[in-house]
Amino acid sequence: MTDDTSQPFLVVPANASSDATAELVGSKAAQLARMSRLGLPVPPAFVMPTSLCKGVNQKDGAAVQALKNGLRLGVARLESATGRRFGDSRSPLFVSVRSGAARSMPGMLDTILDVGMNNETVQGLIRLNGNPRLAWDTYRRFVQSYSEVVGCVPNAEFERPLAAMLRAEDAASEDELDCEALERLTHEFIEIASRASGRRPPEDPLDQLDAAALAVYASWESVRAREYRQINGLHDLAGTAVTVQAMVFGNSGNRSGAGVAFSRNPATGANEPYVDFLFDAQGEDVVSGRRTPGDATLLAKWLPDIARDLAVASRRLEQELKDVQDIEFTVEDGKLYFLQTRSAKRTPRAALRIAVDLVREGVITPAEALRSLEGVNLERAGVATLRGEATPLATAISASSGVASGRIALDSETARRMAAGGAPVILVRREPSTDDIAGFNAAAGILTMVGGRTAHAAVVARQLGKACLVGCDSLEIDENNRRIRLAGRELSEGDWLSIDGESGKISSGWAEIVIERPEAELGELKRWATGGAAP
Repeated sequence: MTDDTSQPFLVVPANASSDATAELVGSKAAQLARMSRLGLPVPPAFVMPTSLCKGVNQKDGAAVQALKNGLRLGVARLESATGRRFGDSRSPLFVSVRSGAARSMPGMLDTILDVGMNNETVQGLIRLNGNPRLAWDTYRRFVQSYSEVVGCVPNAEFERPLAAMLRAEDAASEDELDCEALERLTHEFIEIASRASGRRPPEDPLDQLDAAALAVYASWESVRAREYRQINGLHDLAGTAVTVQAMVFGNSGNRSGAGVAFSRNPATGANEPYVDFLFDAQGEDVVSGRRTPGDATLLAKWLPDIARDLAVASRRLEQELKDVQDIEFTVEDGKLYFLQTRSAKRTPRAALRIAVDLVREGVITPAEALRSLEGVNLERAGVATLRGEATPLATAISASSGVASGRIALDSETARRMAAGGAPVILVRREPSTDDIAGFNAAAGILTMVGGRTAHAAVVARQLGKACLVGCDSLEIDENNRRIRLAGRELSEGDWLSIDGESGKISSGWAEIVIERPEAELGELKRWATGGAAP
């Protein structure tokens, strides 16, 4: 592939060529091609290159036309690869439209799933698989996703009618809504989108696709994306690519789901399964942080074949790519598909242990290990513990190891203001959201009511080396009165709170932080740096 906007796509796996570099097609598409060459099940895809991003965002006519031409040519390739047709009423093709820069920016750019849903194709999906609940759940998801990303409709506009529907149907979660309730909810979402943005999502799937691709390119210039690049020194990136991939449906029933797997524990570096999985769900349910998933034990209990195949593939990818991997996957009716792999964001403590272990296992050389640790603050690689007067109150799920003691802040701006005044801060939020990247950077630790260990925002917390606890079901937040209730104890913004990313414990009050240095691993690095042989 060349940097030529007349042929701005590649199809995976039909022509997964080796010249699909991350700089041109983004790391996501480049790794899709690589996984396909390894024989892993990858849904077919095509990609619009990073070289179009700047021109499209500047509304350059030639770049926009190249985008539209490429999308149509790519869709034709997907139709040929899948035997389905985009917008067809009997055998419809649906696609995801996803971002992907040359360097991973987890959760900072936009994604739209289920593109191609409309009043005709929803019936086609029912004809195709005989599952009306899947069809209406998917249509409902598309309307919300498209309207939030393209129409800039706030998420709360959809959360309110969803909550009302759950109350009316006496359902604990949206998983319990039947197809009739989901159909009503879909039509309500369409009306909300029409009122809030001035128009409903278009019926023409190609119009949907054009708008989705333009929105994904535009997300390169979003506030959170610029903040992330500033924090991480990613000033030399050309822009994002746009990957368009045939949908596989994790929301197809109880033998389906979506998940994220790390080939090793990215918080501690331990060589152990680290999986978050939601049954009957799509990928955004896991990485958005809006729901709390199950773990590797749950997956192994109910889908043991999938758990085994995932473990084998995770190890193979780690060996092939010579680094711990962060893998997104979907299970559709008992079949495993791989949607992404990338080098995992990890804490400094995990980075040190993983580097030492990979050398001992013969996966990388000492020189490669030392290069992998360049830029890692090894002063923060120790095991931290809390000691002091803090009073234990509750527990949550550890998403990033380490400990923190600081004053409660209930939003990112308050966290930044408190931190600028010299106070350590614990940012307390309903869910781990990438919109809070500035607050994450300012805070010493993060605590959330819901979410999982592999939500994009939790991944960012690990990269920043911040203690992070998620999914605290005993936490309530009263933003109007700037208070929280934690296991029945009321605390105000500005009060001291301590969190332990090792044990998951949450305590009120201040605690001293004591750090034990990993002398054995640091000694190993010193031997390598001075020419000593690895054991």
